[in-house]
Formats: sequence, structure tokens, C-alpha cells
Amino acid sequence: MEVTQVLDAKGLACPMPIVRTKKAMDALQSGQVLEVQVTDKGALSDIPAWATSGGHQILDQSTEADVIKFFIKKG
Repeated sequence: MEVTQVLDAKGLACPMPIVRTKKAMDALQSGQVLEVQVTDKGALSDIPAWATSGGHQILDQSTEADVIKFFIKKG
């Protein structure tokens, strides 16, 4: 998977990870991939719900230590 951009949203609390993710996604072209790194556990439900409602696709999700990574393909 080729990641176009990495967004570091670690240490941010809701709703900031979503706000920053939306801003980053707006700058991408359709089909490009954004890697989002967060530490807020609320993002586990918030980011997939936001991505789905916006027509984007979660390609992968993983957790390493306390960092949750989402790989989102722009719709």
C-alpha cells in the first residue's frame, strides 16, 4: 500500500483527530491514501464512522503500543 500522506494526531482529544483528518483528506486526490496516527481511544469508532459517511474506505487499521493507525483511501 502506498501512503500519500501521514497525519500525526497523537495526543489530541476528540474532536481534533477528526477535524485534522478531514482537513488532510480535503487536500488529497481521489484514490490517494492517508495514514492517520492517533492515541485517543474514541477514534476507534469515530474515524471509521466519519470515513464511511464521507465515502472513504478504511484499508487497514492497527495498534502499536498506544498508537492506533488508520489507512484511509479517499473516495
